[in-house]
Amino acid sequence: MTHPYDDLQAQNVRGSHSIKWSLYPEDVIPLWVADMDYPISSAIVDALEARMTRSVGYPQMTGDPELVRAITKHMARWGFQLEKAHIWPMSGVVPGLFSAVKAFSQGGAPVLTQVPIYPPFLMAIREQNRTVLENPLLEDGYKIDFEALERSITPETRLMLFCNPHNPSGRVWKRDELERLAQFVIRHDLILVSDDLHAELDFTGDYLPIASLSAEISSRTITLIGPCKAYNTAGLGAGAAVSSNVELLERMKVAGHGFVSFPTVLSQAAWVAAYDGAQGWLEDTVAYLKGNRDFLSEFLARELPQIGYFAPEGTYLAWLDFRALLGNGAQAWLLEHAKVGLNDGAAYGEAYAGFVRLNFATSRTLLTEALERIARTVRARVRESVSAD
Repeated sequence: MTHPYDDLQAQNVRGSHSIKWSLYPEDVIPLWVADMDYPISSAIVDALEARMTRSVGYPQMTGDPELVRAITKHMARWGFQLEKAHIWPMSGVVPGLFSAVKAFSQGGAPVLTQVPIYPPFLMAIREQNRTVLENPLLEDGYKIDFEALERSITPETRLMLFCNPHNPSGRVWKRDELERLAQFVIRHDLILVSDDLHAELDFTGDYLPIASLSAEISSRTITLIGPCKAYNTAGLGAGAAVSSNVELLERMKVAGHGFVSFPTVLSQAAWVAAYDGAQGWLEDTVAYLKGNRDFLSEFLARELPQIGYFAPEGTYLAWLDFRALLGNGAQAWLLEHAKVGLNDGAAYGEAYAGFVRLNFATSRTLLTEALERIARTVRARVRESVSAD
């Protein structure tokens, strides 16, 4: 049985309005930046059109009452009892990362995070003259290396940046992992910032915000949320920092004063519509993404078993290890020879040159063509190497 997303072709989405589809020449299939190629929910389109019939003056900077209501209701599914003071709306989650680093660490201080990691985590630390304290995930299943975590902590460390579901590996952390991490955070008196932007893109049903585990971990955690990944609205710009500890949010607000803006009236309307009216669209889209994930897994096992690969438990991102086949220049080689645009693993941590991140939130047709290009060119390279030997 076909799905409407199956009909999506490059000409349907290519254009100057999209950085994903305009960065590379037209002969390249872009599977890089974390946008989905799918049309957004009609509930969101209708809400945006309706919002344009009203004033588009300055919104309430603490969040439209309808947005506060929608976020409060949404977060209650995990046991959060939020009030307006517990929510700081902003233009995205990346400003939240930068504000947190500025608020909870000093110049030169170590900030702990786990690599590989979404590049703005590293940018927020380095570009504000802090020191990245790396805790590499175990490549066998991308589990937390708790023994190495204990060894890496220093007395000066006060802040840890975390990601759940994890970008780029696609791990959805299990309760026992989160409980063990919470114990670590409490024992070392850390503040934890958890980027949960991909929360709704969970194939396992295991997603759980770490702040929901107990009052003690909640009091030292800021959770970053937003609609842009699950509902494909990144261009509208919206996010929020959520915490039961109002004092932590106030410190972040002070740190972000003057450069962290609030979400626009349109982004707030879209966010409310996403939570109130786009759940059917989301369920259908997640099911399609899971099908793409399974197709990708089967293709790699059959055609390119030499690639290191962990089937993501959430997100629409696959983290691929090409080191055995292409060395450390995988992204550039695949762009030149396979004409497939992927994210370079080196941006996710210095040790990850030779890895690439692949975005499979596209049609099955385009995904198939991209994977076949990769397989065909890589196999040709392997044959040439064997012949040369």
